[in-house]
Amino acid sequence: MVRTAVCGAADEGSIPSGHPTSPKERPLSVTEGRRRLINDPGFLRLWAAETISHLGSNFSNLAMPIVAIQLLNASPLDIAAINLADTLPFLLLGLLVGALVDRLPRRGVLIAGDLGRAALLLMIPASYVLGVLSVPQLVIIGLLLGTLTVFFDVAYQAYLPSLIPKEDLVEGNSKLEISRSAAGLLGPSVAGALIAVVKAPMAVIIDAVSYVFSALFIFSIKPHHESVAELNDASAPKSATPRGSLRSEIAAGVRYVFGHPALRTIGSATATSNLFSSIGNTVTMIFAYRVLGLSVAFIGFAATLGSAGGLISALLADRISKRLGVGRTIVLTVPWSGPLVVLLAFCQPGNDLLNALVIGGGFFAGAASGTLYNINQVSLRQALTPPEMAGRMNATMRWFVWGTMPIGSLIGGIIGVSLGLRETLLISGIGASLAFIPLLFGPVWRIKEMPTGVQRA
Repeated sequence: MVRTAVCGAADEGSIPSGHPTSPKERPLSVTEGRRRLINDPGFLRLWAAETISHLGSNFSNLAMPIVAIQLLNASPLDIAAINLADTLPFLLLGLLVGALVDRLPRRGVLIAGDLGRAALLLMIPASYVLGVLSVPQLVIIGLLLGTLTVFFDVAYQAYLPSLIPKEDLVEGNSKLEISRSAAGLLGPSVAGALIAVVKAPMAVIIDAVSYVFSALFIFSIKPHHESVAELNDASAPKSATPRGSLRSEIAAGVRYVFGHPALRTIGSATATSNLFSSIGNTVTMIFAYRVLGLSVAFIGFAATLGSAGGLISALLADRISKRLGVGRTIVLTVPWSGPLVVLLAFCQPGNDLLNALVIGGGFFAGAASGTLYNINQVSLRQALTPPEMAGRMNATMRWFVWGTMPIGSLIGGIIGVSLGLRETLLISGIGASLAFIPLLFGPVWRIKEMPTGVQRA
């Protein structure tokens, strides 16, 4: 299922220690920024919530395809339908959700999203116990989960800049990504072993519990921690509550993103990468399980290697960004995963360990590049956007870049049935390798440091 793909307390009513009191203060060193985030109670609670949630997500991410393939004998088109349901809400509802999130308390949206997804996930083991689990049911649950994930992801990316200063965004996003990758090192192997013992549907319960704990940590964040956005942008309006109609607010968000050269080209590159990656993702598990004959344990091992790549990149992201520059890091990392998908298409059955290493190496390179790319491009988007536009910017970008994923899933299912699984992987890998091209037609390559100003709508 799609996941967001996140101590001491300061005195009530005061500015958390270490936060700047003026946007004109001197830039902080990397060490100072890290020390400040480690001592920030609001960020630490958000970090704890994401760490627990990502640990739980490893169980669902592995269990859900196994449920469909092993227990329900899912075809490539069935997997495509499940993937389509998971991401379709981003395409259908993303723009509307962005306008709503800019009207609603973002912390409340995050809590409701976590608790709602926990309840939905618990329906899967319940249906399994009752003997009524089916592919259509997984599709419906996927649609509902995807809808709540739209609200959560849009609110989440708009919420982080209200907790920490703009110059700390790369560091903050890096720490959140470290949690995701570190959880992935342990999670897939443990999940694979647990699935073998208790069956895949029951392993989903762990993910549901992780959502509950995530909601509790977010609930514990104090409201006075949410004042950083105004401190970083003295020109921000006193009230961020939109006054126009939802239609006009949605239109303003779309104009802002597609009228901004950096956001427009980042969106185009990410949408291209997601389209072709989704084509390959639709058949990867079926290819590994049915063509290569890999066991769940070997698939979990390969996923663990991928998480190692993400963890290493997350640890080095801030350093790499400062050495190469934010823009160059974005441009150079977006196409890495494509060639490894091409290599995967040529794997042959008969040597499980070698095949697992090849798949794991592809996962490693893809996770490493994707982590570096996402940390930098998300941080750049957050830094460029004024607080009152944050929800609509994130929603428009998600609608644009995640909207290609259900299309890719559908295309992948059709190609997998009509041409074959290897051919689908080849098309996916070649297309993903060319995702950097849109970035050559904008200003992103020339951006060296994270900007501290914004362009208003």
